[in-house]
This record gives sequence, C-alpha cells and structure tokens, in this order.
Amino acid sequence: MMVKQHMFLTLCSLLGIALKGAQGQFPLVQNVTVLEGSVALMTCRVENNDDTSLQWGNPAQQTLYFGDKKALRDSRINLVRATYHELTISISEVTLHDEGEYTCSLFTYPIRTAKAYLTVHRVPDEPQILGLNKPVMEGDEVTMTCESSGSKPAADIRWFRNGQEISEIKSLKEVDLSGKTYTVRSSLKMQVNQDDDGISYTCQVDHVSLATQPHLATEVLQVQYAPRVEIKYSQPFPQEGGLLKLECVSRGNPVPDPVLWTKDGGELPDLERMIVEGAELTFIALNKTDNGTYRCEASNNLGTDHDEYKLFVYDPNALGPHNTDHALIGGVVAVVAFVTLCLIIVLGRYFARHKGTYLTNEAKGADDAPDADTAIINAEGNHASEEKKEYFI
Repeated sequence: MMVKQHMFLTLCSLLGIALKGAQGQFPLVQNVTVLEGSVALMTCRVENNDDTSLQWGNPAQQTLYFGDKKALRDSRINLVRATYHELTISISEVTLHDEGEYTCSLFTYPIRTAKAYLTVHRVPDEPQILGLNKPVMEGDEVTMTCESSGSKPAADIRWFRNGQEISEIKSLKEVDLSGKTYTVRSSLKMQVNQDDDGISYTCQVDHVSLATQPHLATEVLQVQYAPRVEIKYSQPFPQEGGLLKLECVSRGNPVPDPVLWTKDGGELPDLERMIVEGAELTFIALNKTDNGTYRCEASNNLGTDHDEYKLFVYDPNALGPHNTDHALIGGVVAVVAFVTLCLIIVLGRYFARHKGTYLTNEAKGADDAPDADTAIINAEGNHASEEKKEYFI
C-alpha cells in the first residue's frame, strides 16, 4: 500500500513538472516602431524550451527564418541571434511596405504563436508656403497656405509671426490620405497693413520623427503703402540764441522721395543759421523772426503725407531752465487765488445779509432802548406781543 502511494506521488510530481514546462513554452514578443530607412530588430523569446524550434513569419505569411535557417531570399533580412530560447532577426532599409503584423511560432503540439506589429514612420517632406504674391498692397486680404506631404503619421502645422506663435488666428487644416502617407495643409488668412511690412511669417511642421528639429518655411511680407510722416524736435521750449533740431521721420514702401521743408506755406528763408541736411532742419542760433509753422512733406508713387511744427522762440530771461516747474506752480497759484476769491465773495454776501437783519431789528426797538442790543430785544419783544395780541383777537 505504501509503495503504490509513493508511485502515485512520483507520477503526480512528474506530471506537474511536465505541465509547468509546457505552460512556460510560450513565445514572447514586443511591438516595434522604426523610421523608414532604418533597421528593425524583431525578437522572439521563450523562457522554457525543450529544444523546440522558433520561426519568424512576415505579414504575408511567408517564413523568414526557421531557427537559424533563412527561408526567404531578401538581402535586407538577416539573422542576429538563434538559440532555443531566442530568435532575433533584423530588417534593414525598412520601407512602408514592411509595416504590418509579424508572427513568431513555437513548434510544440499544438503550435503556439505570438504576434508583433511593426510600425514604420516616415519623415514629412520640407514644407512650402503657397499663394503669396509679392508685393501686396496695404488693405489687401492675403491667404498663405503651408503644405507638407509624405508624413506618416500625419504631421502638425503651426504658424509664427516674427517668432511668436499665432494663437488668436485660427488656421484651416486638411489631411489627405495618399497611399500610406499624408499631405497636410494649413491656411492663414489676414488683412495686411503697414505694420506687416517686413514681418516674417513661419510655417512649422511638427512630427514624431522630427523630435526637437521641426521643418520650417518662412516668408517675409512686402506691403506697399503711402508715406507716414512725423516731425520730432530736440527742445520742448526753444530759446532765443539756442539750438533746435527738427527731424522729419517718414515711412513708406516704396521708400519716400527726399522730404520737402517749407515755412508758412512758402520756401524756407535763406539764412546761414538755418541748415537742411536730408530730413533734418537745424537752427544754429534761434531768433524770434524764426517763429512760424514749419511743414515737412514726403511722397512716393502711392501718395503724399505731411506733418507741421509751430515754432515759438522763448525769451531766455523770461523762461528759466525750470520753466516747466514754474508754469506748473503758476497754474496752482492761480487756482488757489481763484478759490480764495470765491470764498471771500460768498462770505461777504453772507455777512452782509445778516448785518441787514441786525440793523432792521435795532431800528424797531431803538426808540425806547438805551443801546443797540436792548433795541433788538425790544424789537423782538414787540413782534412777539403783536403776534400774541393777534392770537387773542
């Protein structure tokens, strides 16, 4: 009886070991992602193997390797490692056509298989900005379209204005499937003005294959507009005998012609102390005869613009170096004097009115009173008596 029991336990132990070995005979694989043109490594492992062969097959169900034996004539496919516990192969110069589900088979009974998916990414082509005709006119509506083809998966497109991403402008994005790759388009629409002249607009193509080096395409806008003119001066309070510079700043595309200076609607006086150099008008030693309206005018083929400066030459004896502070203090003093005068008038009228009432009351009681106060009391008393008398009647 003891012998039979011992044999039974031994058989159970052997069966358990066999089952454990069979359960461990499963091929283990991982999905692989590579870039087009690179090398893909396909690895299949088995933890417990009783000298059973491993096999790799491609998505078309063709055997690539059976153990260390090559089955498919493809120079791109080579053996890396072949043991009873591992079968690793390499696929060089991977193309999009290599993408798909690969199968690793362990030839036990029954055959056990594991599937690994090979994903192939493709770098997008360099982007192009289409639809921009140079130059454009101020006020025109411009549409720039950025296009990038050949990406897998589909790329993303972003727009930048002088390096700052454009977030408030929504771009239209279209993704077209073409075979195994994608073409991505993004359109940027806007109405241009003079501030857009010389501004660079960049289309950036982001893709998982580009990492930190996205593809870029840049266009610099050329916006034509009529001149804009502004006169800048060197002194806010020009003084007699002093120096003054007037600069005529003109902007325009095309660049405006040389500026024209005039005074009071006519030509500038021919004075040695008045020098014109390009856009600058310089007064060497100011004189009160220089007072007047100076006009600067600039033109191009799109129009003309001007600005004016009214010159008033101050007397240096009347206007010190702290003229601005003096003017401010003078203004404050004037306001204080005006408020004080108003208070005096209001108080004067108030006291005059009360003085009149005092004199009237004094007159009513003055006949029988020795002084003014008694007269007022008598007057008030008479008034009360009269009211009391009238009440009893």
